[in-house]
Amino acid sequence: MHTARFTLDPAFTVGEVNPRLFGSFVEHLGRCVYTGIFEPGHPTADDKGLRQDVLDLVRELGVTAVRYPGGNFVSGYKWEDSVGPAESRPRRLDLAWHSTETNRFGLSEYIDFLRKIGPQAEPMMAINLGTRGVAEALELQEYANHTEGTALSDLRVSHGDKDPFGIRLWCLGNEMDGPWQTGHKTAEEYGRVAAETARAMRQLDPGVELVACGSSSQSMPTFAEWEATVLKETYDLVDYISLHAYYWPENGDLDSFLASAVDMESFIDNVVATADHVGARLKSKKKINLSFDEWNVWYLPEWEARAKTFEQDDWPEAPACWRTTTASPTPSSSARSSSPCSGTPTASRSPASPSSSTSSRRS
Repeated sequence: MHTARFTLDPAFTVGEVNPRLFGSFVEHLGRCVYTGIFEPGHPTADDKGLRQDVLDLVRELGVTAVRYPGGNFVSGYKWEDSVGPAESRPRRLDLAWHSTETNRFGLSEYIDFLRKIGPQAEPMMAINLGTRGVAEALELQEYANHTEGTALSDLRVSHGDKDPFGIRLWCLGNEMDGPWQTGHKTAEEYGRVAAETARAMRQLDPGVELVACGSSSQSMPTFAEWEATVLKETYDLVDYISLHAYYWPENGDLDSFLASAVDMESFIDNVVATADHVGARLKSKKKINLSFDEWNVWYLPEWEARAKTFEQDDWPEAPACWRTTTASPTPSSSARSSSPCSGTPTASRSPASPSSSTSSRRS
């Protein structure tokens, strides 16, 4: 029999816990949005279509930053499709998840959702740098954050949102290293467009916080080289580099899943080392923080197999992506359904704290 010992000393302080460690992620993927947080006609839905039963649970979790609208979805996202009267918004094909996007839940509904979670909830808005670029990012920033008196800020007011959305935390694209990403780029290509977008956004608002795309996982063939190249272009312009990781039992081996924290810790250490190396080469005293803005359980082999069965002409609305039955570590416990449609954005660097399965950085 193996035994473990744990000692908790309340007098020993490692560092402050950044509230963003309790962030979450909402993507237009499967039923995360539609029939998830947004379902007009549901018995608990409010007058805006937000499900109160879901809101109650999100409040109970103490969720802080919420990343939106993706994820892979963002690389085909046109923000202007998601504003204005819902009945007038266009329907679009979503290449990321082979579905039809109705845009009935959009930017205003997302901000309303956050405000109803509570004052601790803040937006973490992702920008499309796959099929769009600097101009569209600035237009979205102006629409969302400028008070009034310009075409785009007045358009927001005319849509019923007099108060600016106050978005300060922005992701410069999503997983641009991945060949599955619409508008996939090399590290050099992405680094340049991210740098130019960041520079322009800071002209509009010097106080924004910006996240550059890191590797989609530590197993990517371009890992570390990608971070080094991107940060060479963006080091003085961004605040964070992103990390994404999904885990599942390899070939049904539960122990491999339970050991996933080892990989996550290695991932964090290696990104920190790479970022600090770039900073040293640039002779910069600045430290790049980490934004671990996607991580969860995802049975990726099952998803890839299912994706091959999609009918090319079938573009359903909010399809059920997949449901997976997972075994509990306790034999007597029953199996349960798992939906790997979310991640947790955490953007922090805790002074004097060791790296862990969160986004804390070593000082």
